[in-house]
Amino acid sequence: MSRKHRHCEMAALCCIWWWLACCTAMFTVVVGDEIFLEWRVKIDERIKPISRDQPVITVNDLFPGPLINVSTNDNVHINVFNDMDEPLLMTWNGIQQRLNSWQDGVSGSNCPIRPGNNWTYVIQMKDQIGSFFYFPSLNFQRAAGGFGPIHINNQIVVDVPFPTPELDFDLLVGDWYSENFTTVRARGGVGYFPDQMLMNGKRPYNGPIAKPYESFNVTEGKTYRFRISNVGNLWSVNFRIENHMLLLVETEGSYTNQTRLSSLDVHVGQSYSVLVTTGQHPADYYVVATPKIQANNSFAAVGVLHYDKSTALPTGPLPIGPDPNDINFSINQARSIMMNMTTGAARPNPQGSFNVTNVTLSQTFILNGHIAILDGFTRYTINNVSYISPSTPLKLADQFINGSGVYELDKYPIHSGLAAPVNGTFVVSGLYKGWLEIVFVNNGDMYDSCHLDGYGFFVVGFGVGQWTPEVRTTTYNLYNPIVRSTVQVYPGGWTAVYVYLDNPGMWNLRSQNLKRWYLGQELYIRVYDPDPNPAKERPPPSNLLFCGGVSPPPPPQSPSNPVSGPPPPASADAKTSHIGW
Repeated sequence: MSRKHRHCEMAALCCIWWWLACCTAMFTVVVGDEIFLEWRVKIDERIKPISRDQPVITVNDLFPGPLINVSTNDNVHINVFNDMDEPLLMTWNGIQQRLNSWQDGVSGSNCPIRPGNNWTYVIQMKDQIGSFFYFPSLNFQRAAGGFGPIHINNQIVVDVPFPTPELDFDLLVGDWYSENFTTVRARGGVGYFPDQMLMNGKRPYNGPIAKPYESFNVTEGKTYRFRISNVGNLWSVNFRIENHMLLLVETEGSYTNQTRLSSLDVHVGQSYSVLVTTGQHPADYYVVATPKIQANNSFAAVGVLHYDKSTALPTGPLPIGPDPNDINFSINQARSIMMNMTTGAARPNPQGSFNVTNVTLSQTFILNGHIAILDGFTRYTINNVSYISPSTPLKLADQFINGSGVYELDKYPIHSGLAAPVNGTFVVSGLYKGWLEIVFVNNGDMYDSCHLDGYGFFVVGFGVGQWTPEVRTTTYNLYNPIVRSTVQVYPGGWTAVYVYLDNPGMWNLRSQNLKRWYLGQELYIRVYDPDPNPAKERPPPSNLLFCGGVSPPPPPQSPSNPVSGPPPPASADAKTSHIGW
């Protein structure tokens, strides 16, 4: 063989090797690890986050709870012991629960864990990376704590679009009531407002004697990742660090276009990652989150960025943020947050699939949020329906009794409101593997934020005033919309999202504003695929809890072990019910 032919052969082999390597990287399914955790959830009155005796929900005696630190495709087994005196469910904010709404941890998918009992969640972090958090979903309990951070790290075959930071810092910020959460719950939060903001469960820094406050210890010239989550109840916040810029890189599992910001709006239920480079003179600097309700800082959550060579704590006024009444600032910032199309997330291939320019919409939901008075009580509604939770979880009813007597599918409108407000169990059909457009309309005067379990929103548009079909061509971003699990809706405004309904199950769509959610601003989307193949949707887990109108089936009969007597009793309280659930 001539040298020329050998060169051609080698070149061809190299091309084939390169093509196979690319295909292998793109299509290899990485099997995750099995991770086992044990949690004890209880009430603790010794923590006193605002120097007052009040019940705080802890996980393994921690407030906030322990970090779940896992990687893409890991299977996480969390055995939750309910050491409280009331029912408990934990939900996983932003974790998509592929093919498995049985593990979602909300009233429509799970029976509650009774006091003194335990239940094991099995969650696969399927095809996700990024920053999320968990919290208790029942009975206004999130107002008492029980929340904590979740990190889903990339597999080694997937490049991260920024250098590895020196450290990751979790920063859970949110508003806090001074009253006992059961007192606030008794009125559904009506007439109560938060009194303080907490940062990682700690009161604000107000000089060296105001301990414990949150401090982040850093070294000059390094870059750090701050994973910021708004775990509060009502208030959107603006986050900033004195004399330091924020480089936005990720939100709820999506890498963003990298944008330098002096401050960042974080709405209830949202999570972001920003990189902060410590390029200032060694000193201590304020870390601040202020609610977007007033111009002064009396409700600010305040921590300290402490350089390791600093000798003095910060003094003077807090750094000034944007005018909280300037909605245009917030909308323009939100519109600037777009998908990083040049990198992968959970898989090696670029995120070009997030271009939704050419999709064909199968359904459109126009969902108006309102406040109403029903039977003398304040309620919140979607299209004039205030959600009432049945004693039998929807998913359980759907699986075992075809929903009979529990809910009526598509009973209420998804394009407009009823003539008068009603209480009802609002369940709508979602077309499996169809593209759904949802337009959230906020008719109130406060920020709202909306979340759909099991999915990510392609956030295509924001606006103030009335939504009309014409804005699809004038306002929507269909080229590189950010994908996230929670999206804000501005006062007197609308937000439009696309959702690809490829995840069968019974999925909760709700306001993340705790008062609105608790008082009825939610519904469920039933995404149904008749194919029983477990690759489409997983069957009920072997440890499934039963309650309400569904009892556990008797064990299978065999000649050597005949069944006698009545079936075993339900393993969860069939009478559990409460306002808004």
